[in-house]
Amino acid sequence: MIGEFSADLYQYELPPELIAQAPAARREDSRLLVLRRKNNSLEHKYFRDIVDYLDPRDLLVFNDTKVLPMRLLGKKETGARCEVFLLKQLDADHWEALVKPGRRLASGSRVRFGADFSALILEKLSDSRRRVEFSCAGDFWEKLWRYGQTPLPPYIKAVTSAPLSERLALAERYQTVYARTPGAAAAPTAGLHFSQELLDRLKTKGIASAFVTLHVGLGTFQPLQTADIRRHRIHAEEYFCPEQTLRAVRECRARGGRVVAVGTTSARVLETVAERSQSVRGSTNVYIYPGYQFKSVDALITNFHLPGSTLLLLVSALAGREKILAAYQEAIRQKYRFFSFGDAMLIV
Repeated sequence: MIGEFSADLYQYELPPELIAQAPAARREDSRLLVLRRKNNSLEHKYFRDIVDYLDPRDLLVFNDTKVLPMRLLGKKETGARCEVFLLKQLDADHWEALVKPGRRLASGSRVRFGADFSALILEKLSDSRRRVEFSCAGDFWEKLWRYGQTPLPPYIKAVTSAPLSERLALAERYQTVYARTPGAAAAPTAGLHFSQELLDRLKTKGIASAFVTLHVGLGTFQPLQTADIRRHRIHAEEYFCPEQTLRAVRECRARGGRVVAVGTTSARVLETVAERSQSVRGSTNVYIYPGYQFKSVDALITNFHLPGSTLLLLVSALAGREKILAAYQEAIRQKYRFFSFGDAMLIV
C-alpha cells in the first residue's frame, strides 16, 4: 500500500491567474507568508519584514549560483531554425544539450548562432539530448553571453511575447543580487527577494550570512514520475560548500542560533554536507520528502512550489504536508503570487 507516500497527496488546484508573470516592482516588496510550525500560525507580511523574524544568533545561508544564458537559438546550414539548450559542460569544448527539433538534428549537423559561433552535433544521447562541440572565434564564454538567452520558466508568457527590452529586464530580475558563480540553468528563486538594501539591513542587525553553490538544473522542476514518492529518482546537481560556511554553521550552533536556508537549493547542500561530514564539493541527488530528519536546516525561506513537485515534498518534510497544503490554500485565498517571480514563505 502506498498510503501516506502517494504522490496524489501533493497535488493542489491553483488558479492560473496566480502564476506570477513578472516580479514585484522592488525585490523586497513581495509578500511573505510566515508559517510558525510550533503553533501552526500564519502571518501575512511583506518580504522586507523578514528582518523582524531573524535574530543576531541566526545564520542565513544563500546559494550564490549565477544563471547562464543557456538557451541558444540558431539555424542549420539549410536555414531551418533550431534551439540548443545547454545542460552540462563535459570539457572545454563539449556540452550535453537539449535540442529542438530533435528529429532534424542528427549527428553531423551544424547549428550557427552567429558568424563566429556554432555547434556541431556529435552524438545522440536520447530523443532530444545530444553531445555537442562548440567552435568560436575568441572566448567561448564571451560568445555565450553575447548570443545566449536566459532560460526563463515556460509559464512566464513574456518569454516569447514581450519586446526584447522587457525580456532583458526580466532576465536581469531572474538573477539574485549576490549571484557570482556561473553554472545554473535556473535561478534559486527564494533569493530573488533580497535587494542589496535589505542585505545591508540584515548585516546592520548583526545577522550572519554564508554562501554555498548549487547549480540549479532543469531537473529541479520535473514533476514526480511515480505514484509512490519513495520510488522517484531525483536529478543530480553540482554543489560546493566552502570551509568557511561549515565553520559558520558550527558557530551558529554554538551560540544557539538557527541555520536558515535561503531556498530549497541551499537546504539540499546543507543536508548533503551534513550527511557526508567532510565533503565540501561534489554532486548531490539528496531527495528530501516527508519522513526525512533534517540534520542542519532549522528554518527555510522559500517560494510557493508547483503541485506534485519534489520541492513541495521538501517543504512538506520540514513543516508537515497538512500544514503546508493548508498554508497554500490560505495563500490562494489571499491571492498570493506563485512560482519563480511570485511571493515567499518563511517556515520557522
